[in-house]
Amino acid sequence: MARRNPYTAREWLPHEKPMLPGSPSTPLHSTPKRIAFGLIGLLISLTGALSNALVTANLTNLQGTFAAYSNEIAWLPAVYVMGNISINLLLVKFRQQFGLRTFTEAFLLLYVLVAFFHLFANDLNSAIIVRTAHGMVGAALSSLGIYYQIQAWPARHRLKALVIGLTASQLAIPLARLFSSELLQLEEWRGLYLFELGLAMIALGCVLMLKLPPGDRIKAFEKMDFVTFILLAPGMALLCGVLSLGRIEWWFTTPWLGVCTAIALTLIVTAIVIEHNRRNPLINTRWLSSGTMVRLGIVMIMMRIVLAEQNTGAIGFLQQLGLLNDQMRGLALAIIAGVIVGIIASALTIKPTQLNWPIVTSLVVMIIASLMDAQSSPLTRGNNMYFSQFLLGFGSAFFLAPALLIGIGSVVTQPKNLVSFVVLFGMSQNLGGLIGSAILGTFQVWREKYHSSLLADRLSLLDPNVTERLNQYNALYNSLVGDSVLRSAQSSSQLQSVATLQSNVLAYNDTYLLTAALALMTLMWVLWRLTRRRYLDWRQAKHNMREQQLAALQERTEQQ
Repeated sequence: MARRNPYTAREWLPHEKPMLPGSPSTPLHSTPKRIAFGLIGLLISLTGALSNALVTANLTNLQGTFAAYSNEIAWLPAVYVMGNISINLLLVKFRQQFGLRTFTEAFLLLYVLVAFFHLFANDLNSAIIVRTAHGMVGAALSSLGIYYQIQAWPARHRLKALVIGLTASQLAIPLARLFSSELLQLEEWRGLYLFELGLAMIALGCVLMLKLPPGDRIKAFEKMDFVTFILLAPGMALLCGVLSLGRIEWWFTTPWLGVCTAIALTLIVTAIVIEHNRRNPLINTRWLSSGTMVRLGIVMIMMRIVLAEQNTGAIGFLQQLGLLNDQMRGLALAIIAGVIVGIIASALTIKPTQLNWPIVTSLVVMIIASLMDAQSSPLTRGNNMYFSQFLLGFGSAFFLAPALLIGIGSVVTQPKNLVSFVVLFGMSQNLGGLIGSAILGTFQVWREKYHSSLLADRLSLLDPNVTERLNQYNALYNSLVGDSVLRSAQSSSQLQSVATLQSNVLAYNDTYLLTAALALMTLMWVLWRLTRRRYLDWRQAKHNMREQQLAALQERTEQQ
């Protein structure tokens, strides 16, 4: 039986009142209770993030389990993001209108139920349906983890709570690669879902035992909100599907990609037009189109594109070489260490007056990491990428909280913009990751074809190096294949395989250089904006000083 909420029927002191409608109040807690809040917050954040990470890290294994093609199994992570990005439009107002307690318990209970129904998904179609639902209910856990972290820290360290709550989810994918192989050995794909169900049930029990303090409730929903949702949710879902499947189905040869893109743009533009002309919009398009918000959105999307190098680039490269998750555990530990160091560094150094410099530092770190990875060869293994992936893990955690705080300041002064900011931040992270994977994956395929054509032109029997390599393969297969014609064909096939591998390595090196170039462009733009702003501030200060001097001179003249 759930414990009675100890915070009901109590008057809050001024410093305990919720910052925004839908967020919890912040009363003083004892030290043991603060520790409990912190641990539960970490559990909730990891539970929500591991839901998608376990599937993403094991797509190859799930492909065999469901007897699916690569373009079919790619729908599993795609539909999760579809549901996640769509439901974020309504979650904020749901908390504001129905209360934090209802939000917490209802969505965690739904999360447990959806995880339970995963066990009965016996084919790919049913798994896709359940993953969509999981993405929708899982969206609530990220904000819930942040709220629990805020309760764990005193007011003067509240920014540290935000850093931990926001960036803990970055640990999910490397953690999934660390232990998911053992889960698959339990009962194939059901082992993953049993673990997920267990985490969800533990999180639900912890939340029922230790409740969040209540917050303010207001009437938030309007009828037109649901019209916007009905238009925007399928539009964003279709866009996510195109970005996820485009590089697999290929952009210019699959008609349904174009049809979905056209429908998505039509729905999204229609929703934006409706919102732009509303008196109380769900999404404040005028505020989102302001220079500050546009620049913030561009920077966050660019950084997500660069960070896609970790999964699409480094992990994809090692998988191309034939490595599995259990052979990349050292690399996963290096990424986890980088994320943890990034969380600690961000928590210790974050300052409301200096939010741009962590972004600059993260971009510099990403450039260094990408340039290091660009030296890869067919002999490169996970241990050769420990430091570079450590740096990328650090960068992914170090920039996230400052980027959030840059935009949330205006939300505190204008609470009606909260939904708009949540949409901006969620879209920059979810869509940014999909755009990054699409761009880097497409670029890698394009460069692989380019390098393959160059290498194929050089594989001529007139080249003594080619002849020597074929003779070596002939000698290798001499004791295995008796027929000279078959042995020659096998040697030629082996040479072609080596050439394909080499072209893929060269293509991935080009991809790393692309991410370094994108990070450098973003860095130069950010530095130019910071320099320009400092110059304008200096010029304004100089102008103000001159006016003060003139006013003082005029006052002295009048006195004389």
